[in-house]
Amino acid sequence: MPNYSENFLRLVQIMDELREKCPWDKKQTIHTLRHLTIEETYELADAITDDDWKGIKEELGDMMLHILFYAKIGAEQNQFTLDDVLTGIAEKLIVRHPHIYGDTKVNNEEDVKINWEKIKLKEGKKSVLGGVPQSLPAVVKATRIQDKVKQVGFEWDNKEDVWKKVEEEVEELKEAISFNDKSKIEEEFGDVLFSMVNYARFLQVDAEEALEKTNKKFMNRFLLMESAAAAQGKSLANMSLQEMDAIWNEIKKQRT
Repeated sequence: MPNYSENFLRLVQIMDELREKCPWDKKQTIHTLRHLTIEETYELADAITDDDWKGIKEELGDMMLHILFYAKIGAEQNQFTLDDVLTGIAEKLIVRHPHIYGDTKVNNEEDVKINWEKIKLKEGKKSVLGGVPQSLPAVVKATRIQDKVKQVGFEWDNKEDVWKKVEEEVEELKEAISFNDKSKIEEEFGDVLFSMVNYARFLQVDAEEALEKTNKKFMNRFLLMESAAAAQGKSLANMSLQEMDAIWNEIKKQRT
């Protein structure tokens, strides 16, 4: 069985040594680390999207290091210790899982999520939306908002009704376009996106991941199109849309 304690303490010791001896590590603050942590999070997200298990393992290590780094700085600033962090999350998980560590009965994962939100409100949260980070990407934030309000019953009954809402929002967007009202167009376009994210939830599709996969698919096909044009001694900039479209359709047939 892996010796988790030994390996974890080894990493803690390495972090302590780097903070004491490495010029770069000594200079870091929670603010200088922030953008690096965000970058590492996106690298982990990329590895997950690609089912890159080797990459996931590596990025999880990087994230673990960042957690220890923040805990080290927190201790230096007399704000909290690593032990406080570990104890805090352990106690939170126990309190928020009364169906495991208490007498609460649940029937499915939805019951678990509903209980989770109720417990958070009892802990002093003023709104079920209080846990939605402001800096989340818009598609992820929309999903989280919708998932949060669902826990208090603010939810459509079925996906058919959600699709009707999508169609309604599309018609309102068309109307705004017909009046060439830029402000209204933006508002209605946002409503269409929000309703589509909601429909994705009902289809049990992660809207952010689905869009990212489409982004990667498009980029891959476009790179292949550039290569195909170059093989013909041409540049895309000098080709007609019809010529590019013909290459694009050939690439699509290859299911790339």
